[in-house]
Amino acid sequence: MGVKATELRKGTVIEQDKDLWLITEYMHHTPGNLRAIIHVKMKSLRTGSMRDLRLGSGDVLEVAFLDKRNCEYLYKENAGGYVFMDNESYEQFTLPEELIGEKMPYVKENTGCLVTFHGTSPIGVELPAAVVLTVIEADPAVRGNTATNVKKDAVVETGLKIRVPIFISKGEKVKIRTEDGEFLGRVND
Repeated sequence: MGVKATELRKGTVIEQDKDLWLITEYMHHTPGNLRAIIHVKMKSLRTGSMRDLRLGSGDVLEVAFLDKRNCEYLYKENAGGYVFMDNESYEQFTLPEELIGEKMPYVKENTGCLVTFHGTSPIGVELPAAVVLTVIEADPAVRGNTATNVKKDAVVETGLKIRVPIFISKGEKVKIRTEDGEFLGRVND
């Protein structure tokens, strides 16, 4: 489906040069009485590379049709890929580590995720805003070290290393923001 450059917005995915590009920045500039110029910064969904694009207001781009499906993360392959299963068709597919590797430390095995497809090809994983994971390793708290906002290192069950307050100990469940790995709080069962 073709869309004029003036109708593009941040977060739109377009097809160009046989690749899918996510628009990360959009700026509409009208210099005096000259034609409008649209500056777009894009990120490739296949390779992760960045690219700038300068468009006129009449330029038409092809918007990609993306489908989001509920899937379950099963396990990590020895070759480095992550295996998922579609919850409706029960088909299994693998996403390469280069594509989603930085997101996967937030996801436990056998956990539901939203996977984005372009046609029949999976291209990405959408995580929830926050996840609850169990601390398996934490440095002991030091007595007398109670100044405000003191943090220590901890490792959760997926192997993710995070910073937590000193009162968190091994075996506790913590809530973590998936956007930046920030500790949000302790979770009681």
